[in-house]
Amino acid sequence: MKYIRYILFPFSILYYCVTSIRNFAYDYGIFKSYSFKTPIIVVGNLSVGGTGKTPQIEYLIHLLQDKYKVAVLSRGYKRSTKGYIEVNQHHKVSDVGDEPLQYFKKFDNISVAVNENRVEGINNLNKDLKPEVILLDDAYQHRRVKASFQILLTKYNDLFTDDFLLPSGNLRESRIGAKRANCIVVTKCPSHISEAKKTEIKAKLSSYNKPIYFSCISYSDKVLGETTYNLSTLKNYTLLLITGIANPKPLLEFLSQNSINFHHLNYPDHYNFKDADIKKIKEEYKAIKSSNKLILTTEKDYVRLSTKLTLNYLPIKTLFLEDKKLFNSTVLIHISKNNS
Repeated sequence: MKYIRYILFPFSILYYCVTSIRNFAYDYGIFKSYSFKTPIIVVGNLSVGGTGKTPQIEYLIHLLQDKYKVAVLSRGYKRSTKGYIEVNQHHKVSDVGDEPLQYFKKFDNISVAVNENRVEGINNLNKDLKPEVILLDDAYQHRRVKASFQILLTKYNDLFTDDFLLPSGNLRESRIGAKRANCIVVTKCPSHISEAKKTEIKAKLSSYNKPIYFSCISYSDKVLGETTYNLSTLKNYTLLLITGIANPKPLLEFLSQNSINFHHLNYPDHYNFKDADIKKIKEEYKAIKSSNKLILTTEKDYVRLSTKLTLNYLPIKTLFLEDKKLFNSTVLIHISKNNS
């Protein structure tokens, strides 16, 4: 892997030049950015792969939905449609994407829309639904929108400061892009992260002069689906675990730590499960000899698979390890000031 990085490094230099010119053009008004009266909160990252954007968006929805009229706008990754769509109960994953459909099904009193053109999507939301705050999912590099507040996520074990630009690394743009953020959230931390480790991470991020928060992923003690199970009872089951997410390793470790026996079928992120895949899953499940067995998946995969299989999912949520009240108040004060 190390040698491949060296081979690809010249292409990263080229990529750096292209992305730097693009950012320069936006910074100095050569390319136009659009501002809006409605507060626009962006959740994003500098790298490809899973940094926990979906649970962070859901954290914000929980924080805001009882106080403001909230809308979520996503591009609708891997959907088969184009243009602006307001998500409703008749839509499938292929129509709007898995994450937007997950938000719609999970939260009753928010609006969810998709549009690859975020400026057009925001204008349509403001015209049709008049939200008081709009959350943009994975739009940190969408510079045509001048967001009013930007939350930059970076993984605990894969900080953007330790990474390189594509294709030799995983960065979508140079590290200097972190300076556009209003705050940085270090995600997927161990729940008992040491003060020494937090100090070390803060030192690595100190040059960006941003507030730094630490969060972890918290797994539910309930497994949901057509039947609800207590997590503790799964020790008596054999699971067929299906994942189609960027990094299933934390989930595998969590199940193992809880002495849960499972067989794992792993698929790429946002995978479009085909009939042959469903057939294989059913065969693998049938081959499990235990009478106590079930198919378990992630919440995002459940949105894609629940119409094709009988299965359960393990919900997750973001927990702030410190300064939760400060983060919440910062977001709420920002919306209050920009929503008058």
